Amino acid sequence: MPTFDIVSELDLQEVRNAVDQANREATTRFDFKNTDSHVEFSEKELVLTSSTEDRLKALYQVLEEKLVRREVSLKALDPQKIEEASKGSARQHVTLKAGISQEVGKSINKLVKELGLKGVSSSIQGDQVRVSGKKRDDLQAVIAASKQADLGVPLQYVNFRD
Repeated sequence: MPTFDIVSELDLQEVRNAVDQANREATTRFDFKNTDSHVEFSEKELVLTSSTEDRLKALYQVLEEKLVRREVSLKALDPQKIEEASKGSARQHVTLKAGISQEVGKSINKLVKELGLKGVSSSIQGDQVRVSGKKRDDLQAVIAASKQADLGVPLQYVNFRD
Protein backbone atom coordinates (compact mmCIF):
# COMPACT_ATOMS: atom_id res chain seq x y z
CA MET A 1 0.00 0.00 0.00
CA PRO A 2 1.63 3.29 -1.12
CA THR A 3 2.31 5.92 1.57
CA PHE A 4 4.06 9.26 1.98
CA ASP A 5 4.64 11.77 4.75
CA ILE A 6 3.76 15.46 4.80
CA VAL A 7 6.28 17.42 6.86
CA SER A 8 7.20 21.04 7.46
CA GLU A 9 10.96 21.33 7.79
CA LEU A 10 13.27 24.30 7.72
CA ASP A 11 16.84 24.17 6.44
CA LEU A 12 18.55 26.04 9.28
CA GLN A 13 21.85 26.23 7.39
CA GLU A 14 20.17 28.14 4.57
CA VAL A 15 18.50 30.45 7.12
CA ARG A 16 21.89 31.05 8.76
CA ASN A 17 23.44 31.83 5.35
CA ALA A 18 20.61 34.26 4.53
CA VAL A 19 21.07 36.00 7.91
CA ASP A 20 24.82 36.32 7.27
CA GLN A 21 24.16 37.80 3.83
CA ALA A 22 21.59 40.25 5.24
CA ASN A 23 24.04 41.35 7.95
CA ARG A 24 26.78 41.80 5.36
CA GLU A 25 24.49 43.92 3.19
CA ALA A 26 23.39 45.98 6.21
CA THR A 27 27.01 46.86 6.99
CA THR A 28 27.86 47.89 3.42
CA ARG A 29 24.71 49.62 2.16
CA PHE A 30 24.66 53.42 2.30
CA ASP A 31 21.16 53.76 3.77
CA PHE A 32 22.15 51.53 6.72
CA LYS A 33 25.24 53.59 7.66
CA ASN A 34 25.36 54.50 11.38
CA THR A 35 22.06 52.73 12.12
CA ASP A 36 23.59 49.74 13.95
CA SER A 37 21.25 47.40 12.03
CA HIS A 38 21.80 43.68 12.39
CA VAL A 39 20.02 40.32 12.56
CA GLU A 40 20.77 37.80 15.31
CA PHE A 41 20.15 34.12 14.62
CA SER A 42 19.14 31.51 17.19
CA GLU A 43 17.66 28.04 16.75
CA LYS A 44 14.00 29.10 17.09
CA GLU A 45 13.93 32.82 16.24
CA LEU A 46 15.61 35.79 14.62
CA VAL A 47 16.02 39.15 16.34
CA LEU A 48 16.26 42.25 14.14
CA THR A 49 17.56 45.50 15.66
CA SER A 50 18.05 48.92 14.15
CA SER A 51 18.12 52.59 15.16
CA THR A 52 14.69 53.44 13.74
CA GLU A 53 11.51 51.61 12.84
CA ASP A 54 11.90 52.50 9.15
CA ARG A 55 15.40 51.00 9.00
CA LEU A 56 14.08 47.92 10.80
CA LYS A 57 11.41 47.44 8.13
CA ALA A 58 14.05 47.85 5.42
CA LEU A 59 16.26 45.29 7.18
CA TYR A 60 13.34 42.84 7.33
CA GLN A 61 12.81 43.34 3.60
CA VAL A 62 16.51 42.64 2.92
CA LEU A 63 16.25 39.47 5.05
CA GLU A 64 13.17 38.33 3.09
CA GLU A 65 15.02 38.85 -0.20
CA LYS A 66 17.96 36.77 1.00
CA LEU A 67 15.67 33.98 2.25
CA VAL A 68 13.78 33.84 -1.05
CA ARG A 69 17.04 33.71 -2.99
CA ARG A 70 18.10 30.72 -0.83
CA GLU A 71 14.72 29.03 -1.43
CA VAL A 72 13.50 29.25 2.17
CA SER A 73 9.73 29.73 2.29
CA LEU A 74 8.54 32.99 3.85
CA LYS A 75 5.65 31.02 5.37
CA ALA A 76 8.19 29.75 7.90
CA LEU A 77 8.55 33.28 9.33
CA ASP A 78 6.22 34.59 12.03
CA PRO A 79 7.11 38.26 12.61
CA GLN A 80 6.10 39.67 15.99
CA LYS A 81 5.23 43.26 16.84
CA ILE A 82 7.98 45.89 16.55
CA GLU A 83 9.01 47.00 20.02
CA GLU A 84 11.15 49.83 21.35
CA ALA A 85 14.60 48.90 22.63
CA SER A 86 17.19 50.90 24.54
CA LYS A 87 18.30 54.37 23.37
CA GLY A 88 15.27 54.80 21.08
CA SER A 89 16.18 51.91 18.82
CA ALA A 90 13.70 49.35 17.49
CA ARG A 91 13.68 45.57 17.84
CA GLN A 92 11.59 42.83 16.26
CA HIS A 93 11.46 39.12 17.05
CA VAL A 94 10.73 36.77 14.13
CA THR A 95 9.80 33.23 15.14
CA LEU A 96 10.80 30.35 12.85
CA LYS A 97 7.99 27.85 12.28
CA ALA A 98 9.01 24.25 11.69
CA GLY A 99 6.98 21.08 12.17
CA ILE A 100 3.27 20.53 11.67
CA SER A 101 1.16 21.58 14.65
CA GLN A 102 -1.94 19.66 15.75
CA GLU A 103 -4.24 22.27 14.17
CA VAL A 104 -2.49 22.11 10.79
CA GLY A 105 -2.44 18.30 11.01
CA LYS A 106 -6.19 18.27 11.62
CA SER A 107 -6.79 20.59 8.67
CA ILE A 108 -4.69 18.28 6.44
CA ASN A 109 -6.75 15.30 7.64
CA LYS A 110 -9.94 17.24 6.92
CA LEU A 111 -8.64 18.13 3.45
CA VAL A 112 -7.91 14.47 2.68
CA LYS A 113 -11.40 13.43 3.82
CA GLU A 114 -13.06 16.20 1.78
CA LEU A 115 -11.35 14.95 -1.38
CA GLY A 116 -13.47 11.81 -1.05
CA LEU A 117 -10.89 9.51 -2.58
CA LYS A 118 -11.67 5.86 -1.97
CA GLY A 119 -9.13 4.01 0.15
CA VAL A 120 -7.09 7.10 1.13
CA SER A 121 -6.49 7.77 4.82
CA SER A 122 -4.26 10.08 6.82
CA SER A 123 -3.01 10.12 10.39
CA ILE A 124 -1.03 12.56 12.52
CA GLN A 125 2.28 11.13 13.74
CA GLY A 126 4.06 13.65 15.93
CA ASP A 127 4.97 16.64 13.78
CA GLN A 128 4.16 14.97 10.46
CA VAL A 129 1.13 13.51 8.70
CA ARG A 130 1.24 10.10 7.05
CA VAL A 131 -1.06 9.60 4.06
CA SER A 132 -1.73 6.10 2.72
CA GLY A 133 -3.88 4.88 -0.11
CA LYS A 134 -4.48 2.05 -2.55
CA LYS A 135 -3.47 3.92 -5.70
CA ARG A 136 -0.47 6.11 -6.44
CA ASP A 137 -2.70 8.47 -8.47
CA ASP A 138 -4.90 9.12 -5.44
CA LEU A 139 -1.86 10.05 -3.38
CA GLN A 140 -0.69 12.42 -6.11
CA ALA A 141 -4.13 14.03 -6.01
CA VAL A 142 -3.69 14.57 -2.25
CA ILE A 143 -0.30 16.21 -2.86
CA ALA A 144 -1.78 18.50 -5.52
CA ALA A 145 -4.72 19.47 -3.26
CA SER A 146 -2.50 20.21 -0.27
CA LYS A 147 -0.24 22.37 -2.45
CA GLN A 148 -3.31 24.35 -3.56
CA ALA A 149 -4.63 24.81 -0.01
CA ASP A 150 -2.93 27.61 1.90
CA LEU A 151 -2.25 26.10 5.31
CA GLY A 152 0.13 28.81 6.52
CA VAL A 153 3.20 26.57 6.77
CA PRO A 154 5.66 25.37 4.13
CA LEU A 155 4.97 21.71 3.29
CA GLN A 156 7.33 19.06 1.94
CA TYR A 157 6.41 15.57 0.79
CA VAL A 158 8.88 12.89 1.79
CA ASN A 159 9.21 9.15 2.26
CA PHE A 160 7.09 8.13 -0.73
CA ARG A 161 6.86 4.33 -0.75
CA ASP A 162 5.10 2.10 -3.21
